[in-house]
Amino acid sequence: LVDLSSVVEDVAELYAPVAEEKGLEIAVDLGEPLTLEANRTLISQALANLVDNAIKYTPEGGKIDVRLEERSGVVVLSVADNGPGIPASEHKRVTDRFVRLEQSRNSPGTGLGLSLVAAVARLHEARFVLADNGPGLKASLEFARHPRR
Repeated sequence: LVDLSSVVEDVAELYAPVAEEKGLEIAVDLGEPLTLEANRTLISQALANLVDNAIKYTPEGGKIDVRLEERSGVVVLSVADNGPGIPASEHKRVTDRFVRLEQSRNSPGTGLGLSLVAAVARLHEARFVLADNGPGLKASLEFARHPRR
């Protein structure tokens, strides 16, 4: 069992100096402690990719919300920012490998971040959901408490 609260705290702590340097605030909302049968390393990497993207695309003075909650038997790990977001028409495409949208052409990266998150979700029988955060993007991993077999 993986303590997701500690994963969130570790990733937020790791990225706090980078966010601070860019003038961003990372807010963490853990609610009650939640555990999940999962691969800690992969979940940490997926969350790190989401936080890294949020930092990369959120303008100075922005805010990144990292939240862990359980809703109706589903554990939801989400990262929301108030950056430019991703158009809804591109949500499916950005989870493909090596895809980078036009506005990210001048920033470092390979286009593997969101495809890795999508792969981690598939491995854990979870859903990877991208949604408009008005403004910005909300990226969520949704883990069913009792995975479908």
